[in-house]
Amino acid sequence: MQPSPHRPRTQLVNLCADSPNRQPLGVCRLSRVALLCFVFACLFQAIARAQVKEVRRVLIFYELGLSSPGVDLVDEGIRKALENSPYQIELYREYLETTLFPAPGTQQEFRQWYVHKYRDLKPDLIIAAGPSPLRFLLDSHEKFFSGIPVVFCGTPEGQAEHLQLDSHFTGIWETFEAAKTLDVALLLQPGTKHAVVIGGTTAVDRQLKILVKEELRGYESRLDITYLTDFTMPQLLENLKHLPPHTIVLLTDIAEDAAGTKFVASTQATPMVVSAANSPVFSLSDVDLGHGEVGGDFTSFAKEGEVVGGIVRRILKGEKPQDIPVVNGANVYMFDWRALKHWGLKVSNLPPGSILLNRQPTVWEMYKRRIIAGIFVLLAQTLVIIGLLRQRARRRETEAQLALSFEAVRESEERFRLVADAAPVMIWVAGTDRLCTYFNSTSLRFTGRSLEEQLGNGWTKEVHPDDLQGCWEAYAKAFDGREPFEMEYRLRRHDGVYRWVLDLGVPRFKTDGSFVGYIGSCIDVTERKLAEEALSSVSRKLIEAHEDERTWIARELHDDINQQIALLTVNLERLKQDFPALAPAVIQRLEEIIEHVSGLGSEIQALSHRLHSSKLEYLGIEAVASSFCRELSEKHGVQIDFHSDGVPKELPQEIALCLFRILQESLQNAIKHSRSEWFEVRLRGAPNEIELSVRDAGIGFSPEEAMRGRGLGLTSMRERLKLVDGELSIDSEPGLGTIIRGTVPLRFASKAAQA
Repeated sequence: MQPSPHRPRTQLVNLCADSPNRQPLGVCRLSRVALLCFVFACLFQAIARAQVKEVRRVLIFYELGLSSPGVDLVDEGIRKALENSPYQIELYREYLETTLFPAPGTQQEFRQWYVHKYRDLKPDLIIAAGPSPLRFLLDSHEKFFSGIPVVFCGTPEGQAEHLQLDSHFTGIWETFEAAKTLDVALLLQPGTKHAVVIGGTTAVDRQLKILVKEELRGYESRLDITYLTDFTMPQLLENLKHLPPHTIVLLTDIAEDAAGTKFVASTQATPMVVSAANSPVFSLSDVDLGHGEVGGDFTSFAKEGEVVGGIVRRILKGEKPQDIPVVNGANVYMFDWRALKHWGLKVSNLPPGSILLNRQPTVWEMYKRRIIAGIFVLLAQTLVIIGLLRQRARRRETEAQLALSFEAVRESEERFRLVADAAPVMIWVAGTDRLCTYFNSTSLRFTGRSLEEQLGNGWTKEVHPDDLQGCWEAYAKAFDGREPFEMEYRLRRHDGVYRWVLDLGVPRFKTDGSFVGYIGSCIDVTERKLAEEALSSVSRKLIEAHEDERTWIARELHDDINQQIALLTVNLERLKQDFPALAPAVIQRLEEIIEHVSGLGSEIQALSHRLHSSKLEYLGIEAVASSFCRELSEKHGVQIDFHSDGVPKELPQEIALCLFRILQESLQNAIKHSRSEWFEVRLRGAPNEIELSVRDAGIGFSPEEAMRGRGLGLTSMRERLKLVDGELSIDSEPGLGTIIRGTVPLRFASKAAQA
C-alpha cells in the first residue's frame, strides 16, 4: 500500500524503512529531498506574500496647478509624510485650476468629469487642497464619495463657519496671520504711519483681502491703511514707487490684475512688486520669500503638507476622522536676512523662534574654531597662573567675609532680641521642625515660665485642654502648607487664669526661597471676647423681648380685638334681620359694612399669625413655611416656589422660630425691593445642619453697602442666627438676583436639648 501524501513526514520515512514491500534506499532519499523542496517552496511563497504591501488609493484635488509653488510644497510634504507608510500608496492628483479656468460652467464640467472618472475606482481617502475642492467634495460627498474620509487643507480659517463638515472630514485650516505680520513690521519699523495692502482680483485674492481687512480693522485708529487691490500691474507698480515715508507694504496674493492679466504670484508678481516699492514689503506665504520681501508670519505650505500627510497616515491605520481634531494653521515666523539689512531693520527685534534665511556668516562664525584654539593656546598658561593667584586671594577674602558675616549675624540677632523684648506683644520663633526656638521676655512674663520650659513644644502645656487639639491642628496645617495662620485659644497666665489670645504666624524664607521656619506674635484679646459675649447676650435678650412682645400683641389681637370684631359682625347681622323693611340702599350699605368688618377681622387674624404663629409649635417649620409662602404669593400676586427636603420631624423651637423669622424678613424684603415676580424658597435638612435659602431673580444689591446702611433687616437676621450658632450668607450682585442662606448646625439642637 502506498503512503498517503497527507501523513506526517516521520510516518513516511518509517514506511520506507520497515515495510515488507519497501522501496530501495535511493527512492526513499529522493522522497525526502522532494518533501524538503516542497516545504522550502511554501516558505518562500509565504515570505513573498508577506513582503507585498496592501494598496491604498489616495486622491488629491488641488485648487491650482503645478505652476503654483505652494502646490508643489504641499505635495512634497504629503509625499515625505507617506514615505514610510505600511501600505503601498497610489497617489492620484487632479487640479481644478480655478485661476486659469474660473468660469463656473467650466468648473462644473471638471467636477462632472472627475465624478465620472472615479466612479469605478473608489479611493480609500481624499485630500482637498483648497476651498474649491473642499466645496466640491461637500456638494458631492453624500452622492458620489459617500463614506470616504476627507482630509482638507489650504482653506482659510475664516470660511469655517460657512462650511457644514460632517464626521468624515478633518484636516488643517489655513491661517493668514496678517495682524501678527503687521505687529512684527511695527516692531521692526517703530515710526510707521502708513500701511499699504496689495492684492489681486481673482475670487481667491478677494477672499484673502476680506480676511486681511477684518484682521487689520483694529489698527485703523493708529495707522493709515490703504488697499491697492483693483489696479492693473503697471498702475500698481507706479503707486508703489511713490509711497510716502514711514510706510510698510503688506503683500497678500496677486494671481490676476484688474486688466485680467494672470501671474504666478511667487515668481512673477512678487519680484515686480518688491523691486518697485520704495518701502519694505512683508508677505503672508513662504513661497513669496526670497525676492526681496522682509518676511512675516507665514503660512508654511511644506509644514501644512506634512501635517496633512500625518493625518492621512493615522486614518489609513484605522483612526476615525471624527476622532482627529482639526488643526488651526501651520504658521512660522520667517524672514530674509538680506532684506532686513537692505532696509536697516534690526534682527534683534524679531520674535523668538523666527527662521532667518540667507544670513551671511560673520567672521566669528566662519573661523570660530581657529580663534578659540588660538585663544586657548595663548591663555592656557596665563589662566593657570591667574587661577593660582586668585585662589589664594579668594581664600583670604573668604576668611575675612566669614568673620564679618558671623559678626553681622550676631549683631542682627542681638538687635532682634532687643526689639522683641521691648515689644508689648508676645513674640515667638519656630524652626522647620515646628519646634519653638525663641520666646521674648513679654511672653515669658505672661506665662511665668522660663525660656527652657517654653522651648520646643513646652508652650502647649499652658494652652487650655479644650483648645489644645484645634490649636495644634491649625499650627501643623499652616506649617505643612507654608501659609500664614491666625487662631484664637485660651492660654494660662502666670496667676493661673486662662486668657484668650490671638496668635498670628507667618512663614520665613531665605533669599534663595528656602523655608526656615515661622515667626509669630500673640496678643491678649480677653476683653474683646468678653465684650462680644456681652453684646451677644444683649442681642439675645433684645430678640427674646421682641418675640415676647410680638407674642403678647398677637394674643391681644386674637383673643380681644378679633373677638370684639367678630361680636360686632354678629350684631350687624342681627340688626339687618331686625329691620327687614329698610330701604334696599340701606340694606346694601349695611351688607358692605358687614363685609368690611369681616375682612378687617381676617386681616387682624393674619397679622396675629405673622406676629406669632402658634402653628409653628404644633405643625412644625416645614408646614408653616409652606403656608406662609402660599399666603404671601396670593396676597402680592407673585410666584413663590417652595421646596423642602430632609427636614427633621422634631426641631427645637428656637431653631424653628429663627428660620421662620429669617424667611419672613428675607421674603418680604425681596418682594418689596427686588422687582422680581418669581421667588424660590428651599428648606433642606442634612445630617449635621439645616439650611434655608431664599432666591429671587431681581435687580440684586451690594451686601456690603446694605450692611453699612440704616436698615436693620440683615443685621437682625444675622443676630438671630448667632443665637443658634448659625451663619448668614448673601450672594448678590447688581442685576444678577440674590440668594440669602441661613445655616444652623444641628449640634445646637443637641445643646438646646441638654440645656
